[in-house]
Amino acid sequence: MADALFGEPRLAAIYDLVEGERRDLDHYLAMAAELGARSLLDVGCGTGTFACHAAGRGMDATRLPELQVDLATMTANVAHVFLTDEDWAATLRGVHAALRPGGHLVFEVRDPARQAWLRWTRETTYRSLDAPGIGRVETWWDVTGVSGELVSYRRTYVFGADGVALTSDSTRRFWSRAEIEDSLRSTGYVLAGVRDAPDRPGREWVFIARKPG
Repeated sequence: MADALFGEPRLAAIYDLVEGERRDLDHYLAMAAELGARSLLDVGCGTGTFACHAAGRGMDATRLPELQVDLATMTANVAHVFLTDEDWAATLRGVHAALRPGGHLVFEVRDPARQAWLRWTRETTYRSLDAPGIGRVETWWDVTGVSGELVSYRRTYVFGADGVALTSDSTRRFWSRAEIEDSLRSTGYVLAGVRDAPDRPGREWVFIARKPG
């Protein structure tokens, strides 16, 4: 079942506004150029922002490729939405099948040692935004539970025009670096590198995995 953030029309309409400028996408475009990628599969694409940016740079960007692609990406911590080993492995295998031999998968995850969820409080996440055609929207996060690697939280949205408050509940898995590396090897990838996220150094890892061939 999808989070309300993606299934509730009023929340979907403000998704890009709440997500902000997405400066992180520039780093993914730079890596695409570094890897010589000309075609892209954007996994967990949201509203398709990155695919549109890539297409603007002349790349063939798609969500459901009929042909194998040079590069697959999971931006914005998409990897955290897979809560079980089985779901994660199935996703990696599906991406592997979509890549051409020698193609790459690039994605980011948060370093669990930094415990980012400790800052997911109303005090630290509160924002008041002016949504064109909608009006003022207030939004914030609250953690609702932590169980081992799994962190659950609620996003609240209050629409000033009519006072309606909507919530979206989510759970994310905070993988260890060793778990990620082992999962890539076990699904047929070669680990080509692990980097600091350029816009969040010391807080997130960027994994670069290659399909042999």
